[in-house]
Amino acid sequence: MQRILNIETAKKLNKKVKVCGWVNSRRDHGGIVFLDLRDRSGIVQVVCPSKLAKDIKDEYVLAVEGKVNKRPADMINPKLETGKIEIQVSKIEILAKAASLPFDLRNQELKVSLPTLLDYRPITLRHPKIKAIFRVQEKIIESFRKNMKDLGFFEFQAPTIVPVATEGGAEVFRIDYFDYDAYLAQSPQLYKQILVGVFERVFTVTRAYRAEPSVTTRHLCEYISLDVEMGFIDSWEDLMDICQILIYNIFSDLKKNCKKELKIFGQSIPSLGIPIPRLKLREAQEIIFERTGRDNRREADLTPEDEKEICQWAKEKKNTELVFITHFPSKKRPFYTYPDPEDPEYTLSFDLLYKGMEIVTGGQRIHEYEKLLKNIKKFGGKVKDFKFYLQTFKYGMPPEGGFALGAERITKQVLGLKNLREASFFPRDMARIDQRLSTLKPKNPPSPRLRRARKKND
Repeated sequence: MQRILNIETAKKLNKKVKVCGWVNSRRDHGGIVFLDLRDRSGIVQVVCPSKLAKDIKDEYVLAVEGKVNKRPADMINPKLETGKIEIQVSKIEILAKAASLPFDLRNQELKVSLPTLLDYRPITLRHPKIKAIFRVQEKIIESFRKNMKDLGFFEFQAPTIVPVATEGGAEVFRIDYFDYDAYLAQSPQLYKQILVGVFERVFTVTRAYRAEPSVTTRHLCEYISLDVEMGFIDSWEDLMDICQILIYNIFSDLKKNCKKELKIFGQSIPSLGIPIPRLKLREAQEIIFERTGRDNRREADLTPEDEKEICQWAKEKKNTELVFITHFPSKKRPFYTYPDPEDPEYTLSFDLLYKGMEIVTGGQRIHEYEKLLKNIKKFGGKVKDFKFYLQTFKYGMPPEGGFALGAERITKQVLGLKNLREASFFPRDMARIDQRLSTLKPKNPPSPRLRRARKKND
């Protein structure tokens, strides 16, 4: 007999069917056993004599054959899409047994600590609330792709092994590449700029890596970057216009397609159609100072507390929890960021904040060859290291710019998660690569820098 999905059983009343899945729960009532069987489409209740269900436990994998019957009126479960029917079992095949679970997956909230959640990731991912996180994330990425294609952008696949640190600094993973130094890409930035010189408008869904020696609720060492780059812009503000369209379309798709998941987390999508306010960094810091007395007006970026405060301001004054922050100092942005012609100490760059966290960063890029050469040197880079990249600009490049969205960050903020690790299937940070690194013997003694960071985060 051909297997069907659980969700299809509701249309097979009085017919014999075969379903397969995991035992979500077991309930014994005298000589009758009720099993909730879970597959990728949902849960269906199966009913069988106790002799057929002997020794079957939670998470056993079964193939079940039986007749689809109506449930008695007082047994209907409105929470299930199959809640009006049940399967009267005639045959059960155990496809795989399961050990006793270390915790109860039936608990609606899965009340375990974050370390436990991640230590048992292959199991906790089965929980309906955890699965809901990644259904939302899948929809974010799907919507991103669809909207970029609708806007005339070309998708490419970016390399993640690169010959030079894209954005410099110490926050880069060095790898041994056939006895040569190479790096894990901090972003696909150089490659998406190169491809603007070919396709004009490009995007990619890729992995990016940051060797940040800290364990916070806001950072990962490996994350999903949704990158956009476009040429022939009339103004750097064109980039924020496209970004707003994209964000609002993603939110619209989530509102339409993820009602169930948003309800699980008690979250709603922000009002759409409201122009996202735009503030220069110094303007935002002045507002924060006036509201809190906290004086960070000379800092090169917003602190996490400042990001939360300016989003609260936007909510109160502009009826939105989204806000663009622009004009970050030149010395704190990568070498390719375009300086503001009216004030070169600042850049034509922006971050988009949502509910107190940056979810997008972007800006106009330097497209003139000689200016780019000068800036590489100014930032302490070696022109020879960027020879491959510089070909694009040497042989003609239009005014251009772009931005990148953090898939995990958007997921976290949309669902109100406490920690960014919850929005990553298999999070990497300085404390974990699946296993906790503290449980493994290090290949080499940690550097003083890492020892300080680990001590700080203990």
